[in-house]
Amino acid sequence: MLLRRFILITTGVLVCAASAGCASEGAKPNDELTKAHTVVEQAVKAGTAQRFAAADMQRAQDELSDADRFNGQGKYNEARAYAQRAEVDADVAVARGNSAEQQKAAEDVTKANSTLRQETERSDSGAAASGPTTAPQL
Repeated sequence: MLLRRFILITTGVLVCAASAGCASEGAKPNDELTKAHTVVEQAVKAGTAQRFAAADMQRAQDELSDADRFNGQGKYNEARAYAQRAEVDADVAVARGNSAEQQKAAEDVTKANSTLRQETERSDSGAAASGPTTAPQL
């Protein structure tokens, strides 16, 4: 009977310790927050993310703000998760911004080529209408 009671108490203590271990917050997410701040700031400075992927940038900035808030409250797991999300969303915003900028550049080149082609055709048709030109004879 005594052994049974000892086993029950020991099991209860182990379950409580395991539960407390899972609920602990761990270390401060300083590295994650620093990296997230850097990535978001670089995305803002690049400009293309803000211009072409404003929703993604806003989400990244909101998540970074949430990460700072949770960090200040000592909720390090939540802070870490929000910092990681902010970093990913800032990267997505930069990628979308770069893609949109490259797409716009490709469209500009296509327009320029089309204009050049039209000018060349107009020039060729004007030369054919005026007849052949002969070189002056010496």
